[in-house]
Amino acid sequence: MRQVAIVSLFVIGYSLVAAGQERGPTPTSPEQIRQAIDKLGDFDYPTRMAAGRTVRRAPAAQAVPALLQAVNEHPDGFIRFRALALLTGFSDPRTLDVMEAAMISPNDRLREVAFAYFEQNPRPAMAPKMLAALEKEEGEFVRPALVRALAAIHKEPGVTAVLVRDARRGVDFFRSTVIEAIGDYRIAAVPTLVEISKLEGPLQDDAAIALGKIGDKSALGALAALQQSAPKETQPAVAAAICLLGTNCSAHIGYLAKTLSYAETYPGYQDLLLGAAAGLGHIVR
Repeated sequence: MRQVAIVSLFVIGYSLVAAGQERGPTPTSPEQIRQAIDKLGDFDYPTRMAAGRTVRRAPAAQAVPALLQAVNEHPDGFIRFRALALLTGFSDPRTLDVMEAAMISPNDRLREVAFAYFEQNPRPAMAPKMLAALEKEEGEFVRPALVRALAAIHKEPGVTAVLVRDARRGVDFFRSTVIEAIGDYRIAAVPTLVEISKLEGPLQDDAAIALGKIGDKSALGALAALQQSAPKETQPAVAAAICLLGTNCSAHIGYLAKTLSYAETYPGYQDLLLGAAAGLGHIVR
């Protein structure tokens, strides 16, 4: 199973929009900002998107205090979430304290934004707090964001050991997010991933790709064995992993391209289609 930290993309997206697409600041009155914030949770999509655009384009000196107030005081939990995400588009030093406070918020959306923020803005000194949070965090989308925030500071004492531990235990959904983070941050966990790669199921794909991302050629033997033993649905991930290790890449890309074309042409090969597309995506990143 492949999990993307959606709120990470949400947070990054706001920052990129603020940096690139927006041509501001645009003069905006405090009342206009307040009204826009109140519409951030509107059921009508164009309305809430226009409201977000108004806040993003407002001068920081006016927008940031209004967003901070909304995060702390607004009665609508979804608007508090949107306000916190919008706050990441402004380079304000107060954001750090707000995100740290949001880590322990009962609002799971706020916790998710906070951990996604700390993945993009790592704070090694916060490792003990995050490790403690991991022991009790059960939010379906919060825990993956927390895992990735920890992976971003995996060199801190105890972090790698905990991530490797969680790659081996729990439900597959959460294990998948840990394995993906281990691969993305090239954490030294090859023996554990090799062990997981021998287990048939969705984690086999994740483990193979993570081995490829880490780039340790000692995993080639295990991946070669998977080419002989793994089910056909897992073969695209194995091929992509071997290519990521820099071995026989042209042949494996050719295999993935042919598999993609075949699975797209003939019905009944959805798993192969998705696997081949994902494998090529990992290679070109």
